[in-house]
Amino acid sequence: MRIAVIGGGPGGLYFAYLWKKRHPDAEIELFEQNPEGATWGFGVVFSEQALEFLRADDPDTVDAIAPRMESWKNITLNLRGESVEIDGVGFSSIGRLELLTLLQARARGAGVTPRYETQIETLDAFAGYDLVVAADGLNSLVRRTFEKQFGASVSHSSNKFAWYGTTKRFATLSQTFVKTGLGTFNAHHYRYSPNMSTFLVECDAATWQAYGFAGKSIEQSQAICEQVFADTLDGHPLISNKSVWRNFPWIWNERWSHGNMVLIGDALHSAHFSIGSGTRLAIEDAIALTKALEAEETIPAALARYETERKPIVKKLVTAARTSADWYEHFPEHMKLGLMDFAYSYITRSGRIDDARLRVMSPAFMARYEARRKSA
Repeated sequence: MRIAVIGGGPGGLYFAYLWKKRHPDAEIELFEQNPEGATWGFGVVFSEQALEFLRADDPDTVDAIAPRMESWKNITLNLRGESVEIDGVGFSSIGRLELLTLLQARARGAGVTPRYETQIETLDAFAGYDLVVAADGLNSLVRRTFEKQFGASVSHSSNKFAWYGTTKRFATLSQTFVKTGLGTFNAHHYRYSPNMSTFLVECDAATWQAYGFAGKSIEQSQAICEQVFADTLDGHPLISNKSVWRNFPWIWNERWSHGNMVLIGDALHSAHFSIGSGTRLAIEDAIALTKALEAEETIPAALARYETERKPIVKKLVTAARTSADWYEHFPEHMKLGLMDFAYSYITRSGRIDDARLRVMSPAFMARYEARRKSA
């Protein structure tokens, strides 16, 4: 089988590696517009469940990634100078570039032919391939070319965000909420290496307008964010990597394949960064597509199976992500709550966690919350 993978992000790399490893005789080429050592953003996170899912199918890759990851068991929320930890919420993180470098090496080692710095202007070049895997991200050329055939929809959240890094090392995945004279901000921050952290700054549309960010340069916006979060950064600078203000894009496709072309990862769907599942979903898509192709004798049947089996799983997670994102679009209102009520509102925001589950998952936090509620 001759396969073209468009896009050299985690999903595209992982599918190419996995298929070539399992099917050495297959001809698989990967096309990526950026240089091999380039990426956008800083760290990415995996939940403990996501790593266990990956370990079940590919323990060797998890064993290669795990020693390079930073891990923690709690989430810390900071509000009005106070902090509260929510126990039992385990995550691990790794630098996005480090993850890509590792997956690139594994793909090359399996025999995948990578073609970096290759700009795809038209899909005509892929006419001779048996299968085209579109892992080409949020701005997918494949999806845009066949938008109607895929039943694609694209919308955007109203909040603005800018993705920075910093040399400040944070103990856990943390959220810091700050109110200023012009509006409200939230920072999602966590370490992803011994000396680097992700620091994603978010604000509502009213705050973004009040600060005049539309007319500010990247450097000016960065300076304002450093000032807003001066106490949190503790003298450390923010570091930019294409850190422009963005609105989170919601991508969904009713149909996951067209002809011999199939979508995976952000080209297919997006999940809000507040649940940290974008990379996980892309890799799980790659695993599901591989299994579907192996289970069926023809490509059309395999692509149909991939969509039928995977779609309900993704839809459930994306629905939770939308609910979570809605909480963030109203976070200035939530900030009016007391610290413990705010933390409870935060941890139950996606609708997937009720009191019974929270007592098991986060016993220390829930005991403190319920004790405060009884005494109120």
